[in-house]
Amino acid sequence: MTAENSAALYRLMAWLSPSYPVGAFSYSSGIEWAVEAGDIKDADSLRRWLAVVVGEGGGFCDAVFFVHAHRSLADTGDGALQTVAELAAAFAPSKERHLETTAQGAAFIEATRAAWHCPALDRLAAAWTGPPAYPVAVGVAAAGHGISLEPALHAFLHAVTANLISAGVRLVPLGQSDGQRVLAALESVVKAAAQRALVTSLDDVGSAALRADLASQLHETQYTRLFRS
Repeated sequence: MTAENSAALYRLMAWLSPSYPVGAFSYSSGIEWAVEAGDIKDADSLRRWLAVVVGEGGGFCDAVFFVHAHRSLADTGDGALQTVAELAAAFAPSKERHLETTAQGAAFIEATRAAWHCPALDRLAAAWTGPPAYPVAVGVAAAGHGISLEPALHAFLHAVTANLISAGVRLVPLGQSDGQRVLAALESVVKAAAQRALVTSLDDVGSAALRADLASQLHETQYTRLFRS
C-alpha cells in the first residue's frame, strides 16, 4: 500500500467511524416508525426495507450528491458545487430528514475543520451559505484530501447502511449477529447503488422509496420516540 493510499484509508476510517462526532446514532431515517407500524419486525424485513432505501431511496440519492460534490472540486468555478449543495439540502422528503442530513453535515464540517482542515471546506462555505447536506460535506472533504471518488463513495454508503442497521438492531430489537448478517446481505445492494450513482446526473436523481419517505414524515407525530428522525 502506498503512503497516499494509507493516508486515504486512515481518514475514511476516522470520518466514517461511529465515533466521529456527527450524531448519526440519534437518527433512524423513519425506521422507528416502520418498526412501530410493523413494517420492520425481524432481520429479513429490515434487510428488505434497507435494500429499497439504499438501492432506490434516500441512500441512493445521497450517493449521487456525494459523487457530484466530489467531482465539483475539479472545476475552476464554484457553480457545480453550489448546484449540488443547494439541491441536496432541498431534496429531503420531510422536515426530520432535512434535519438529519443538515445537522450531520454541519457537525461533520465542524469536526473536520478542527482536525483535518483543508481549503475545500472553505470553498464549500463560500459557494453555499445554506445548511450543508451530509453527503456533500463528506464528498467535498474527500476530494479536498485527494481521496479517490470510488473508494470514498463505497465507504460512505457502507457507513450509512451500517448506521441504519444499528438503528434497526436497537429498535426491533435484534441481536448483533443478526445485524451483521443484514450488513453482509446488503453488500451487493451497496455495490450496485454506488456503481449507478457514478453515472447518474443531477437531472436524473430521484427516490422510489415512498413508504420510507412517509415513515420519515410520520415519525414526527409518534407518541414516544427514541430517535430524532
